[in-house]
Amino acid sequence: MTPRRRLVRLMGTGEIRARLGYSRQWTQRIIDRDDFPAPGYVLGGRRVWLASEVEGWIRKHRPDLAKEPGEEGE
Repeated sequence: MTPRRRLVRLMGTGEIRARLGYSRQWTQRIIDRDDFPAPGYVLGGRRVWLASEVEGWIRKHRPDLAKEPGEEGE
């Protein structure tokens, strides 16, 4: 039996923008902040983040947007 792989959820700037509800320009300001998580990977020249790290940042800095564990997207 082949071991089951754990999938890692990633978010690009579009997903982060949709999650936060900000404009493209405001989202860029947020992801350029020193306290925002560093991108986990670069794919096709585009930065992508580990969704768990982005959600952790949201829980700390935007608790009004935080999702409970197990909700859609977490």
